[in-house]
Amino acid sequence: MQSRLQLPGEFVNFNIMKKQVTISRSTRRQFIKYGSMAAGCVVLTGPYPVRGQNLNSKLNLAQIGCGGKGGSDFQCNVKGGANVMAVCDIHTPSAENMKKFLHDKLATEANIYKDYRELLDKEKDLDAVDVATPDHMHAVIAATAIKMGKNVYCQKPLTHDVFEARALRDLARQHNVATQMGNQGSASDSLRRAVEVMHAGIIGPVHQAYVWTNRPIWPQGRDRPPGSDDVPAGLDWDLWLGTAPERPFKLDWPEEAASGKKRESRVYQPFTWRGWQDFGTGALGDMACHTVNWPFRSLKLGYPTEIEASSSGMNTEMYPTSSKIRFEFPARDGMPAVTLNWSDGGNLPPMEVTADAEAMRGEISRSGCMMIGENGAIYSPDDGDQDLNAFIKLKGDKEMVGLNHHPAAEAIPQSIPRNAFKGAPDERQHKEWLQACKDGKHDVPYSNFDIAAYLTEIILLGCVALRVGKKLEWDGPGMKAINAPEAARFVKREYRKSWAI
Repeated sequence: MQSRLQLPGEFVNFNIMKKQVTISRSTRRQFIKYGSMAAGCVVLTGPYPVRGQNLNSKLNLAQIGCGGKGGSDFQCNVKGGANVMAVCDIHTPSAENMKKFLHDKLATEANIYKDYRELLDKEKDLDAVDVATPDHMHAVIAATAIKMGKNVYCQKPLTHDVFEARALRDLARQHNVATQMGNQGSASDSLRRAVEVMHAGIIGPVHQAYVWTNRPIWPQGRDRPPGSDDVPAGLDWDLWLGTAPERPFKLDWPEEAASGKKRESRVYQPFTWRGWQDFGTGALGDMACHTVNWPFRSLKLGYPTEIEASSSGMNTEMYPTSSKIRFEFPARDGMPAVTLNWSDGGNLPPMEVTADAEAMRGEISRSGCMMIGENGAIYSPDDGDQDLNAFIKLKGDKEMVGLNHHPAAEAIPQSIPRNAFKGAPDERQHKEWLQACKDGKHDVPYSNFDIAAYLTEIILLGCVALRVGKKLEWDGPGMKAINAPEAARFVKREYRKSWAI
């Protein structure tokens, strides 16, 4: 075996194991608290103790989803000092690969499972779980673990549906566990600095924000291929489907298989499930938890009142090859109403919006964020999933300059605590959560479910608008489209029999 865990692209993995609440004023205060994270974190209720351990001991952790992102999550958890005592994947070879790594490289042992329910039932000494599965299984796994008092790290987007995001936020509060969503850019000092600079009002009141991405980089806009193929050895297709409606397994697109050429992609596995409405959340769900994270926190976005989407064409199977989505947010916390514009699939903001950024770079970035204020504009050319590069141009400036080098930014003091751990953002994100699990301080992780569920809920409304096909007049606290009752089935989907939160 190699000297490290094999990561995506090095082996084909087929992973997946991978009460509605009303938002009160106190909930709104919690959102503002996590958006600002003023120095001096407060534990909302008594700490949840690490089961059978002292604060200096290792955390007993289960990795649920062992291929793809599960592999990098696993490495981050190991580097953070967690004791991975169980691994779970519906593709048995992926779980076996992880078990072998633990045995050969770390001299530890882990039990293997295909079904996360069996794992959670049998592993009595478990303290925490890391969920890195396709989107449609995030909520049921995380909810089951939380109800059992387990701390949870869950990959982005936190959930597949709007209702699920609300439910997970409520459960995490109720059971007082430490949580974190995997939008790892949240761990970077640069993201937190960019948020606090915006909170100081550096560009003045913001009325327009633009976020764009180079996704999708997987198939979208297609219909379901006919027929079925043999399920690969080691893959439990029924468990992979999980909450989603039953359908036959299909390995390759017929036209690609018939051509005899090297395949461009598989139908569902690995990674291409992202484009399917039953399993993934498209370009928006994949990237907005990263790219919208900065403006979401900076502008203290609450629930939108209107969402309208246009696209290259929707069907009932996959998300479109390209889309544009407009979110309207009302005035809040002394800030004016603001429009957030999302675009993907090659769509970019208007040229007049990106002119200064393009002049600085010589081109416009294929992903990015631009916020336009009354006193200037601020821009990042990044995906938002690592350290954040930000550039600013205020009225009177000749050109955009790096945020850290602008005199107006230099004068703004630090107001948000930094992540205390070393390493790349992904590693720091996990370490912050692991320490919170030990300390019983569930509100310390910067992307805990109280804030991450809010972000996810807003983002997924774009998916709802795409699927409904008309402008939504949105009642946030009521979680419903006032003008489109047909949206309800996309807000809260019906699970396959025997699956439930």
